[in-house]
Amino acid sequence: MTSSFKKYIALAAFAVAAISAQAQNTVTGYFLDDYTYRFQMNPALGNSRNFIGMPALANLNVGMQGNLHLKDVLYNIDGRTTTFMNPGVDTKTFLKHIDNVNKIGVNAKINILSAGFKAWGGYNTISINARVGANVHLPKSIFSLLKEGVSNQTYDITDVRAHALGYAEVALGHSHQINSEWRVGGTFKFLVGGGQAEARLDEAYLRLGEDSWDIISDGNINVNVKGFTYDQDLNEHTGKQYVSGGKVENTGINGFGAAFDLGATYKPNFCPGLELSAAFLDLGFINWDNNMLASTNGRQEVMTDRYTFNADSDAPNSFSNEWKKLRDDFSAIYQLNPMGDTGSKVRALHTTMNIGAHYVVQTDKRLSFGLLNTTCIAGPYTWTSFRLSGNFAPWKALNIAASVAEGTYGFDFGWMINLHVTGFNFFVGMDHTLGKLAKQGVPISSNGGVNLGMNFLF
Repeated sequence: MTSSFKKYIALAAFAVAAISAQAQNTVTGYFLDDYTYRFQMNPALGNSRNFIGMPALANLNVGMQGNLHLKDVLYNIDGRTTTFMNPGVDTKTFLKHIDNVNKIGVNAKINILSAGFKAWGGYNTISINARVGANVHLPKSIFSLLKEGVSNQTYDITDVRAHALGYAEVALGHSHQINSEWRVGGTFKFLVGGGQAEARLDEAYLRLGEDSWDIISDGNINVNVKGFTYDQDLNEHTGKQYVSGGKVENTGINGFGAAFDLGATYKPNFCPGLELSAAFLDLGFINWDNNMLASTNGRQEVMTDRYTFNADSDAPNSFSNEWKKLRDDFSAIYQLNPMGDTGSKVRALHTTMNIGAHYVVQTDKRLSFGLLNTTCIAGPYTWTSFRLSGNFAPWKALNIAASVAEGTYGFDFGWMINLHVTGFNFFVGMDHTLGKLAKQGVPISSNGGVNLGMNFLF
């Protein structure tokens, strides 16, 4: 049991580490004038010109973010790349690089169609976006178990979580100047769900002692994907079916929802050049259909000191009978039972909060500075960062920005270049500048990303 359990956990950890990423609109451009997609970070921020986005290339976001890095789990031993589980990797050296809570994920946002125009006393935006994402929450104890193996220790690996989803959004936004100081904006989003999956290990406790083993597990997987079914195998010891995988056939739309972005800016008359702003993004939910549940079906326990062995072969607790019970319990402790389609499941989106302060230097208005706090409110996957940026417009058609940030995922350096000549706009930037790459071109750090886009101005 323990070997299979470790393999199951290791597979999840490696799969997640390989795709540890988090992407969003590049917040380095939040204070950058004429960055076309500022309205997606605060719907009160309107543009000075109308625009139409180039299909599929108007605003492309990919990136990485996490506090578990590739360099933390892969090592070079005698000139060859190996995992941390190699005996040549010192246990203490490995574990000191692992945080108590490891948050990693992957997100991408692809703009399919977009446009912005002045009308009805304000600025209006229309956009269609495809969004996908995955997040994982892993405690340090899970890596201790994988590295140390079966030893006389206690491991509490409760609260292992993983979540992935994909959906499309149709967004309609409007921003309006209230007076000389206040501007407000809002965006309504109609959401079309493709699919989502969530795995949770609410309780997993292992006490591996010399005289007894105590093992407790309680977990489940929810999958909301049209046409999804679990693969099943038969446990030859218990005679029960358990989940061994899954497959999708004839998939399609599997849910609908709605969300709002709300924002405001304030330019106090008593302090020229200062602008304060705040926004809440993705306040909403998706109602997912066809929730396929796999579960341990409650708390499962194996405590070996409860078993008593009797030398009498005819006794109810004979060695043969007790061994079979123990074997059956061990073989089923980590297996999930297929529970069928439990109906629909409502899930809230991960809400992002942006709060900023921006100051334009009055003696040289080409130069400005901004401080922005971004917090993603996402339960166990919540993260926050504080970013200081400097913005400069050396020419009327060119804006550049540079930023530094500190937060949940450590220190970051970001930048953006925004070119907006007559009739055309091109921008490229990063919140998390890529560092050293492995030979395969994969970033050694889990922090990195790029945002680029091409738009037509009129």
